[in-house]
Amino acid sequence: MTALNKEVTIGVIGAGAMGSGIVQVALNAGHPVVLHDAAPAALERGLQSIHATYARLLQKGKINQAQHDERLARLSGGALCDLAPAGLVIEAIVERLDIKIEVLASVEKLLRPDAIVASNTSSLSITAIAAGLQRPQRVVGMHFFNPAPILPLVEVVRGKASAQDALDTIFDTALAWGKIPVHCSSTPGFIVNRIARPFYGEALRLLAENAADAATLDAVLREAGGFRMGAFELMDLIGHDVNYAVTKSVYDALYQDPRYKPSLLQKELVDAGWLGKKSGRGFFRYEDGATNSAVTSASSTHQTKSVAAEGELGVAAPLIDLAHAAGLAVRVTDGAGILHIDGITLALTDGRSATERFAADGVQVVFDLALDYPSAGIIALAPADQADAHAIDVAVGFFTRLGKKVVVLDDCPGLVVMRTVAMLANEGADAVQQAIAGAADVDLAMLKGVNYPRGPLAWADSVGIEHIARVIRHLAQSYGEDRYRLSPLLARMALSHRTFFSENPSA
Repeated sequence: MTALNKEVTIGVIGAGAMGSGIVQVALNAGHPVVLHDAAPAALERGLQSIHATYARLLQKGKINQAQHDERLARLSGGALCDLAPAGLVIEAIVERLDIKIEVLASVEKLLRPDAIVASNTSSLSITAIAAGLQRPQRVVGMHFFNPAPILPLVEVVRGKASAQDALDTIFDTALAWGKIPVHCSSTPGFIVNRIARPFYGEALRLLAENAADAATLDAVLREAGGFRMGAFELMDLIGHDVNYAVTKSVYDALYQDPRYKPSLLQKELVDAGWLGKKSGRGFFRYEDGATNSAVTSASSTHQTKSVAAEGELGVAAPLIDLAHAAGLAVRVTDGAGILHIDGITLALTDGRSATERFAADGVQVVFDLALDYPSAGIIALAPADQADAHAIDVAVGFFTRLGKKVVVLDDCPGLVVMRTVAMLANEGADAVQQAIAGAADVDLAMLKGVNYPRGPLAWADSVGIEHIARVIRHLAQSYGEDRYRLSPLLARMALSHRTFFSENPSA
């Protein structure tokens, strides 16, 4: 264990929300902390915010008086020269490379040679920051998530010149501070901000294509996909100026790779000043008295009596148990993984639109992936253009009989949850292949950094690597865009029938 001793002073540069949060993390861990901000007024506000936070914790009984007093006694604010005794300085200032280098180069001159300089940047290159300093081997990334005292993940980012002992020290220090650290290399967006792009990007594309409205797409992601928030309400919470800027930063840093292409829908919101909750309006309205449209679920007059399952349903196999539990007569035969119900055919989406699927094998309605079919509150369906009203009524009636609310989407390739999960897994696979991070760290980062219900690579294992690869290939065929190119690692794994973790991956 190479964690910094508690007697080591921690310096934090930047007294905004992130810097103040990092100060609290270090104080809670027992270190003396010096906070600096180039603007005296900002420094004073930061110190007052930290004092107010500890006062609230004391009032709520989360800490006692002795803890309150002892932690604040270890806190001081000061000029840049007051950071000289620090063994670790963490920078949390404006996301501009030139300013970060200028400030850190100034503080580096004050520090002892073995001190570590860490940047909390969420998108800038640690390699580039370190290259502007005299001791690049002592520079690492230490990316906290906001709010730093609450969210557990810390991305420990290695630049080209970062010394292994510096990386080990930061990793172990984060552990000692009660955080969950993951290793990654310096790449645009690191792990979380890069791999998370499809969560927003695919939802925005589905909205642009009128697959459904924002409220419906969010409901499917929450109640079928198990995500804590839908993509649109999350973007509204983050702020569209921030979320759009991160997407554009990753897109530009990766030489306009179409996978990360920003959405014109989101740009329009930014241009309009509709930034989400903080401005009172985004995809949804937040002004006093504002109302947003409710999700409309489909109803059916059809009374399902029996179902025939042709072949293995894979990840959708729990539907058979649900059908039994609902009192339906169920017949299972060999075949291609299709459900036959009162003269119509349904199948789990494989990335093709229902219209394409009907032309290929006669499937009239496709249904979406769910994190857990027994507990899913909503199931999303899409009928082929060739399907009549009776086919839709039967499909809706079947899932209603299983106790599910049903939303009917306009036909779209891959639907909502399957498309999102497949693209997240594709990003995760590329991160592993490109040695940005290992598979376990990819999943841990997405679980702890953005509260996904399952790591995308474990999720791909549970759906089946072959099926995930098929979905992405079909998306590529449907759109004819490099945005949906399949990760070479996923392609190989599908051919060799390998999984990321085990034959029976856990959540």
